[in-house]
Amino acid sequence: MSGIPNGSEVSRFSSQSRARLSAVLQTAKDLVTIEDAMQALSTDRSDSAKLLSRWQHQGWLKRVGRGIYAPVPLDAITTEQVLKDPWVLVPALFAPCYIGGWSAAEHWNLTEQLFRSIFVFTARPFRKKEQTIQGASFTLTRTPEEALFGTKMLWRGQARVAIADKHRTVVDMLADPATGGGIRHVDHCLQNYFRDPEASPDTLIRYAEKLGNGAVFKRLGFLISQQPGHEALARSCRERLTQGNAKLDPALPYKRLVKAWRLWIPQNWERESSRD
Repeated sequence: MSGIPNGSEVSRFSSQSRARLSAVLQTAKDLVTIEDAMQALSTDRSDSAKLLSRWQHQGWLKRVGRGIYAPVPLDAITTEQVLKDPWVLVPALFAPCYIGGWSAAEHWNLTEQLFRSIFVFTARPFRKKEQTIQGASFTLTRTPEEALFGTKMLWRGQARVAIADKHRTVVDMLADPATGGGIRHVDHCLQNYFRDPEASPDTLIRYAEKLGNGAVFKRLGFLISQQPGHEALARSCRERLTQGNAKLDPALPYKRLVKAWRLWIPQNWERESSRD
C-alpha cells in the first residue's frame, strides 16, 4: 500500500520493523539513503534498497530521488510535501552544485522580490531544466566543476548546502541575466550589492576573470558607468573588454550598439544609454 499509515497499519507494524526503522532514522539526517540503512542495520546494498522501498510502499518514507527518501511525519496530512525545507534536497539530488542566481540574491538581501523556484548551478547532467520534487520547484543550469568556486556552506537542518557568496551571486547574474530574473532585476541587485558593507569591486573582478566570461565585464562596466562613484571599477572593466559584441540581456531584442562597451542595448534602455 502507499500513503500515510493509519492506526491499524501502525499497529500491524511489528516492533522489530519499528526498531529497524528507528535505527535508520537515527543514523540518517534530513534524508534517508541506502548507505544510511547499510550502516544502521549492517545489511548489504540490495537488502537495504529493498527495505527502504518496502517502507515507502507502507507509507513510512517518501521517495525523493534515486535511493533517497524523506521520512513521513505521523501528523502529515499528505505525502506530496513532507520536507519543511526543500533546500536540504539540493546537495542530495544535484551535487556537485550550489544555490545561486535569484535564490542567492534573496538569501543575501540583494532583492525583496520572491521567486517561486530554487535556482541551482550543478555540474551533474540533467534532462529537464525545470523540476518539481516534493512540491518544490527547482530551476537548474549546468556549470563545469572547475567553476564551483566563490561559495559558502550553510546549515539547513542537518544538511550542509553550498550557496554562492554575494560576489559570485552578482557575477553569475551578470554572466547570464536569466539566472537573476532579467537584466533590470540584475541591475537592481547590483545597486543593492554596492550598498552592502561587504561589497568588493576587487572580488568582482577576480571572480569574473576566473569565470572567464567576457560579457560580465561589458555588462558590469556599462551598468556602473551610468552611476557616479564607480570610476575605478569601470576602468578595470574597460581594460578587460574582449573582442566581439554581447547583448545586455540576450532575452531582449536589441536596439543599438554602445561601442564603448561593445554591448547591444534594448529599446527600453535607449534613454539611459544616450550619453554613452
